[in-house]
Amino acid sequence: MAAMLNNSLFARLSRIPPAYFVFVALLLVLWIARPHMLNTNIMGIFIRQVVPLGILVLGQLLVMRVNSIDLSGGSVIILVNYLISSSFFHDASLVTYFVLAVASGVGIGLINGYMVGIRRVSAVIATLAMNIIVIGAVEFLASGKPPGAVPKFLNEIYNSKLWTIPTPIVFWIVLSLMMWVLLKRFVFGRNVMSVGENPTAARFSGVPVERTVILAHALAGLMAGIAAFVQTSSLVMGSVRIGLDLPILAVAATILGGVVFGKGEGGVWGPFFGVLSFALLFVVMTTFNIDEPGKLVAQGAIILLAAIFYGLKTAGSK
Repeated sequence: MAAMLNNSLFARLSRIPPAYFVFVALLLVLWIARPHMLNTNIMGIFIRQVVPLGILVLGQLLVMRVNSIDLSGGSVIILVNYLISSSFFHDASLVTYFVLAVASGVGIGLINGYMVGIRRVSAVIATLAMNIIVIGAVEFLASGKPPGAVPKFLNEIYNSKLWTIPTPIVFWIVLSLMMWVLLKRFVFGRNVMSVGENPTAARFSGVPVERTVILAHALAGLMAGIAAFVQTSSLVMGSVRIGLDLPILAVAATILGGVVFGKGEGGVWGPFFGVLSFALLFVVMTTFNIDEPGKLVAQGAIILLAAIFYGLKTAGSK
């Protein structure tokens, strides 16, 4: 009887994404060691810094749900950053910059979708190749030099608040709600689930598999473009090296949040808390004066634990 209860408890716990456990654990560490750091203003600053990652994760969870992956987000961030901070679109309006960012992301996403969905190229190879091509092109145009200053009004928007919450955080929450509605309430969401679970059965059921994969990558590109816009707005000067680590962190936060290839038990909010876990990790590491190498080791340890957790879960379900 006890064994049955233990197995039942483990089964229930195994369905909870690791992100929630990590988030609670880090919150407890912070509450015990440095409770004054749980100040709204301080937490708002740290969470605002991971908003570009959080938006990028919204696209990553989508492509991973259709058994794909997108490693080109870093190139979108660098491209948008260069276009906004260079002299190509000097004195443009807010709408122009936003449309430019979105168009850049969607364009790259459509190419990725075509290569993966139609040409059947490995998603890792296709998106990584696109990442290298775009970064190389931007570095060629920039000649390895910082492109210029980011328009001041973008910095002002980034640093503004709605009530007491930083505007980027509110924007991220709204986008997350929209993605949740898209996956839960629309036909496209059901198609994504079908393709992820069994693409062959989905095709025989009339689901447009190729179109779903292409659209998933296009939406991932859209999210990458928006993330690039927010990331650029956080800077004073442009950079051709910003955001290169975000695609890997996005994959990590997505897995930590319970979304693995073809499966999405974590939905949208599991990865959301995966990103928040990284934000809390940065707070804890900063609080204890741990330098950059230590932060990388801690990030890697959390990712490894999530991978082990899901490996055990997969083995137990066979």
